[in-house]
Amino acid sequence: MPHSTTAPHSFQVRGACPHDCPDTCSLLTTVENGVAIKVQGNPAHPHTGGSLCTKVSRYTERTYHPERLLQPMKRTGPKGSGQFAPVSWDEALDDIAARLKAIAARDPQAILPYSYAGTMGLVQGESIAGRFFNKLGASQLERTICAAAGGVGLVHTLGGKVGMRVEFFAESKLILIWGSNSITSNLHFWRYASQAKRDGAKLICIDPRKSETADKCHEHIALLPGTDGALALSIMQQLIVHDWLDHDYLARYTLGWEQMRERALEWPPERAAAVCGIEASQIESLARDYGAFANSDQAAAIRMNYGLQRVHGGGNAVRLIALLPALIGAWRHRAGGVLLSNSGAFPVQRMVLERPDLRGGRPSRTINMATIGNDLLRPASPAFGSAVEALIVYNSNPVAIAPDSAKVVAGFAREDLFTVVLEHFQTDTADYADYVLPATTQLEHWDVHSAYGHTDALLNRPAIATVGQAWPNTQIFRELSRRMGFTEPCFNDSDEELCRQAYGDKVDFNTLLDQGFATLPMPEAPFAQGGFPTPSGQCEFFSQRLADQGLDGLPDHVPNHESAGSSQTYPLAMISPPARNFLNSSFVNVTSLRQSEGEPLLEMHPADAAERQLQDGALVRVFNTRGEHRCRLSLNARARPGVVVGLGVWWRKFGLDGHNVNQLTSQALTDLGNAPTFYDCLVDVQAA
Repeated sequence: MPHSTTAPHSFQVRGACPHDCPDTCSLLTTVENGVAIKVQGNPAHPHTGGSLCTKVSRYTERTYHPERLLQPMKRTGPKGSGQFAPVSWDEALDDIAARLKAIAARDPQAILPYSYAGTMGLVQGESIAGRFFNKLGASQLERTICAAAGGVGLVHTLGGKVGMRVEFFAESKLILIWGSNSITSNLHFWRYASQAKRDGAKLICIDPRKSETADKCHEHIALLPGTDGALALSIMQQLIVHDWLDHDYLARYTLGWEQMRERALEWPPERAAAVCGIEASQIESLARDYGAFANSDQAAAIRMNYGLQRVHGGGNAVRLIALLPALIGAWRHRAGGVLLSNSGAFPVQRMVLERPDLRGGRPSRTINMATIGNDLLRPASPAFGSAVEALIVYNSNPVAIAPDSAKVVAGFAREDLFTVVLEHFQTDTADYADYVLPATTQLEHWDVHSAYGHTDALLNRPAIATVGQAWPNTQIFRELSRRMGFTEPCFNDSDEELCRQAYGDKVDFNTLLDQGFATLPMPEAPFAQGGFPTPSGQCEFFSQRLADQGLDGLPDHVPNHESAGSSQTYPLAMISPPARNFLNSSFVNVTSLRQSEGEPLLEMHPADAAERQLQDGALVRVFNTRGEHRCRLSLNARARPGVVVGLGVWWRKFGLDGHNVNQLTSQALTDLGNAPTFYDCLVDVQAA
């Protein structure tokens, strides 16, 4: 890090947290003599309130990490060996462009981008990159790995990724925190929930794991993974039987209630309790608490998160939970309703940013990022098309985060697969690259952000000059476009111009420049009188759009692919939520955060451990038909009987045996959205 003996010149730069988190915080970076010395939350941004999570408050450790990639690297050893030699940008880009031209001459669909939310930025994500792959005519990536099942569930229920405004949870009198460890994954929502709790609200956590959030709630319902839909149906049944309903709201603002009513009546508490692995009395109590707010002048609210939809029936489960507020008329209040995501409220001009028109009407296949393990091993065929010959990875680490990692690794290890990775560090995926290109961090580039946990757009200004030879993603794809012979003027748009294009005139860019954020104009209670963005304008218990696809128009409980108790060989259900100090696979290589985590852990209930004669702290082997993973056993009372918790997502190279929990997860997909089923996974455990 540079050092100066002169008096320091210090200033602050407003930015935005780029990571895949609902909070999308506004940042202040303090710079002295050109060096970022501190990153903190912006106190002027109401949702951030001056505070950051532990991970992002240490962001300077990431930017100035001693292992940061600072120049282009070319592979010199076998794939996976991590052996590279430095090359110039010109040498790397010239060779990459030549290789891509040769493949595209045969079939551009043999080229595949692979990216996700390593940055949530609209500019450093899919702007110039989207234009590049559209102009090339490459295969398209179906980006499903985190939130697709829940997103599709919301679309077919509420009409979009929309919900209540997060700040009004502070006024709720009952909050169901469903499938969310908010203290670790949604810290600023937890601030609102804590305010509600101080003002007398009851907080109930619904989660297979007794999380840090569950510790702070009044009640915890530890249901089995993948049974959330059954629980929601039984709550509906109790609301109907006891007439805890807002009949006026149901009549005016919903579609298909009578059909849904009949289905819900099939789910008395005893039936759901058997499916969920809980007591019927817990369901009755939960429904009584929720039903007390029917026709009330006080509000009940539900905060879902994406963990609950990473199972076979995830889309239907989100549909069922999202329907509950309509039964009691919770939407009448600004502090009532449900929130999973508000990303659909943002007027992002994706067509302008990504320019799908550049495809020129050429046919295009789509490959699901969740099945990359199978698809990289798939030969050419009439049904599949060309084998994947080139892979460009940015904003993602698929070797660590994609399911069924033995197959993912086998695909990336193909010597005939040309792989380019844009990265900050030599990740598990970078080890398999032919070229690794150094990308800028958030402190070094322009970007503009939407959010999914609040309704403010944010601008990120570069706080420091680029470190080493790092380039923004946009610049890398601009230079590749030029070498590919793409002459359209849009490939010359600057990053600041792209920031302005992201929202056009829908968000005032001067406001973003002046204060770093701009609040979307939204009603306080958006669905108090219906007005849902569905085809009917109503909350849709019955979705004609799903029926037109040959699916059930009504939501239902869809059992897991690998339901708890369905296998004698693999009797334990495993979920793999993020470790507290990690965010997906980001931050795993930040030494202070990794030291806080210690080593890969498997949480297990003492009864399950005793049955296997396992002691706390033992080295264990977790296994199923897909593979095995070794880690340390923790008997900390967080796992319920029959369920183990493999905290993730560690880089494989930091695992005890060169693997992580995704050695065990499958490529099976969800009911809606073609999303992965990470938490739908049976295993057994033995001493290692």
